[in-house]
Amino acid sequence: MTVLPADRMIPILPCASIDDQLEFYESLEFEVTYRQKAPNVFAAVQRGAIELQFFVLKGYSPADSYSTCYVLVSDVETLHADFRAGLKTALGRIPTRGIPRLGPLRDMSYGVRQFLMTDPGGNIIRIGQPLAVDRAQAAPQIPRLERALEAASLLLYSNDDPRTAARVIDSAIADTPDASDRLIVQARIMRADAAHSLGDDALAATLLAEAGGVTLGAEDRAGIADDLARADELRLALA
Repeated sequence: MTVLPADRMIPILPCASIDDQLEFYESLEFEVTYRQKAPNVFAAVQRGAIELQFFVLKGYSPADSYSTCYVLVSDVETLHADFRAGLKTALGRIPTRGIPRLGPLRDMSYGVRQFLMTDPGGNIIRIGQPLAVDRAQAAPQIPRLERALEAASLLLYSNDDPRTAARVIDSAIADTPDASDRLIVQARIMRADAAHSLGDDALAATLLAEAGGVTLGAEDRAGIADDLARADELRLALA
C-alpha cells in the first residue's frame, strides 16, 4: 500500500536573481533542496516544514512585486528571533526598510501573532501563529485607533510606505482623543518609526520621549512588549 504525503501547498515566487534569493534564505537557516539552471532558473529552499520555491522572471523588478504568501507556524517567537540573528550576522544589521526587510512581531485583531518579511525578490512572506484567544471574538468592538494602527503597520512594514502610515496614525489620534494610554503609547512609537523612516529624527525623538513619559501599569506594559522593544531599537538608532 502506498502512503501518500499529507496535503500541503508550496508557493512558487518570482525573483530577479536566484543567487541573491538563496544567499538570503541560507542566512535564515533554510537549506537549498533543489537548484536548476535550465531550461529555466529555479530553486527550492526548506526549513523544517516551511518550503518555498523561486523562479527567475526576465525583466522582473522586486520593488514592483505584488507576490506574497502566508506561513502558519507553531513558534513564531523563535522563528522571528532566529531570522533577526541570521540577518544581523549576514548583513551586520537588521534591515527594516527597503529590500530585503524584516518587520516586528505584532498581535493582530484577526487572531494571529505575526511578522512580515520581504525577501530580495520583493516577495512579502507573512509568518504567523494563531493566538490562544482570538481578539476579534473576545472584543468585537476593536477601538478605532487600534484598527488604524493595524492598517498603519501593514503600510509601514509590508508596503514600505511610511508617509501614508504617518497620515493614518495622525488622523486616528486626532479623531480619538479618549483613546487609552496604552494605545496612545503604541501610536506614538509607530509614528516615531514612520518619522525615522522619513528622515525626521527630531520628530521621532520627540514622539519617543512622549511615549516614554506615559506611566503604564505592569499589565499594559506586558501587553505592548513588542512596541516597547521597537522603541528601544529606535532610540539606539537615533543615538
